[in-house]
Amino acid sequence: MTFMELARQRYSERYFSSEPVEREKLNLILEAGRLAPTGCNYQPQRVYVIESAGAMEKAIGTKASLCGCPVALLVCYNKDEVWKNSRDRLFENYNCGEQDCSIVAANMMYEAEELGVHTLWIRGFDAREVAQAFSLPGNHIPVMMLALGYPSANSHPAHLHGKRKELSETVRFL
Repeated sequence: MTFMELARQRYSERYFSSEPVEREKLNLILEAGRLAPTGCNYQPQRVYVIESAGAMEKAIGTKASLCGCPVALLVCYNKDEVWKNSRDRLFENYNCGEQDCSIVAANMMYEAEELGVHTLWIRGFDAREVAQAFSLPGNHIPVMMLALGYPSANSHPAHLHGKRKELSETVRFL
């Protein structure tokens, strides 16, 4: 399968089965995240694997919509290790932690898809509440969660999944 086929095939899973994700596949997904490029290769990402019943309860308690997935990845960055751009006058004190975490998560998302594991990108939570629920170190900033699992019999893409703007609406050549 080509990357373009993979990108077209992938959709946000909202109907997970209870079937567990095999440890070998989970390790490959995590390795794909480890290999992701980060600002100046500082690698500030910290990935927490949420799989125990207690950890799942904590995540759900933060109102993170996990859709019944058997495992989720909480992707954070270490604010003491992240690359910062001191020259940017528009974004004062800019750091690329969210970008680094997004690239890490995207790598893991596409590796999961290649392995037949579906994903759901989750950001509808309060980061402070998540950090407190999991007793994260104060320098670990939660950015997003990635729900992982196999599709249930009810699985289907959202009705807007295939709707994409034309390149002319989103791309400008300078």
